[in-house]
Amino acid sequence: MANRPASPVRDPNAGGLRVAPFRFDVTPPLGHPLCGGLIKPVEVVDDALEAVGVVLLGAGAPIVLCAVDWTGLLNEAAIAWRTALAAAAGTSVDRVAVHCVHQHNAPFVCLETERLLAAAGDLPHLVDVAFFNRCLAQARTAVTAALPRARPVSHVGCGQGKITGVASNRRVYRDAAGRVITMRGSLCKDPNLIALPEGLIDPFCRTLVFFDGEKKVAALHYYATHPMSYYGDGRVTSDFAGLARKQRQRDEPDCLHLYFTGCAGNIAAGKYNDGAKETRPILTGRMYDGFLASEASLTRVPVTTWAWRTEEILPPPRASLRADDLARQIADPAGSIPDRVRAAYRLAWLRRVAAKVPITLSCLHVGGARLLHLPGEAFIEYQLRAQQLPSDGFACTAAYGDGGPWYIPVKEEYPNEGYEVSVAFCEPAIDDILTGGIRRVLSASASS
Repeated sequence: MANRPASPVRDPNAGGLRVAPFRFDVTPPLGHPLCGGLIKPVEVVDDALEAVGVVLLGAGAPIVLCAVDWTGLLNEAAIAWRTALAAAAGTSVDRVAVHCVHQHNAPFVCLETERLLAAAGDLPHLVDVAFFNRCLAQARTAVTAALPRARPVSHVGCGQGKITGVASNRRVYRDAAGRVITMRGSLCKDPNLIALPEGLIDPFCRTLVFFDGEKKVAALHYYATHPMSYYGDGRVTSDFAGLARKQRQRDEPDCLHLYFTGCAGNIAAGKYNDGAKETRPILTGRMYDGFLASEASLTRVPVTTWAWRTEEILPPPRASLRADDLARQIADPAGSIPDRVRAAYRLAWLRRVAAKVPITLSCLHVGGARLLHLPGEAFIEYQLRAQQLPSDGFACTAAYGDGGPWYIPVKEEYPNEGYEVSVAFCEPAIDDILTGGIRRVLSASASS
């Protein structure tokens, strides 16, 4: 089963819409692995990591949207988070969207990969499973406590503001044939790479606000870039995107602020970030200013109808990935630790596909806006396509949902190689499958 039809629009007139904000701490303990065990583990916590979300009530079964200050949730781990939130909210798993912001000094969790690493015996762990389970318990507690405090939603506001001096395309240094020579990453010190143009990006922060009368209850912000300034030093932080969100939260303690990273698989701050510690607050300020600009442009409309649509996909893995070869690579003590760990992530994806466990795409239609939820490290092109598809709506895109497939390039970029293509777990056919799913979940108007 590679595709399933989109679910029908759910009960668009099921009574007044209400929103229940929630948040809880997901900071890993000292010594915990960061970025899947590929960088230095936790030595210091500079600022706390949070899971921040809302439960929407009155639109049929509850809907949960949640952003987590972690690097990623993959496969079984992503489903476990959605299952815990669904149980607490009294809804089904297909009505829960969980996305990571993708800071790198943070946990990156695949439970099957952790089992493979543990079985090898000489590889680093990527997650403390007891800590992971405590986070799920905290998720259930936070949502259960939030439900009685749900507030009516009378209006939604949509706006966008330009963010300058943050995002740049990572794949701009190419040869004459268009092949990528090297990646301009999250930080860059090479003056030749810095001098290259920004390349294809989405420069806008988009914001959707749920209002109770004149009062803001929750503000959801969306922007596409890898959200790291410097990392790999064992210092846990929500980095510049999270720090900007926290600043807005301090400004408005009665309005919950959420931040979702968009399709940033080929987008980072490299053109504007030299990795100096002094640069982080500059990037934070630019993000914060973008949030303010987006909120300043809000257009409020009454909420009369809403809908939730889903699509299940299961894209084919790369033909070059073979389970026996990956198992041997994981077990080979002569191999490098990063290569063996990445092989475990690849084998976990192969096993998921073999078990036919799909990825869920989803979209909330509300007040003329569409909130789109996508997996993995999707390229910016998917976000830009999504903005062109709705003929009468405002589209906000959250990527870094289920991270099982890792990077998701567009099919045109596979021949151009480069880092992102080399760590993509799926065949180029994922482009047509994902784009088709995006089109279908975006297509229904909220009044249908």
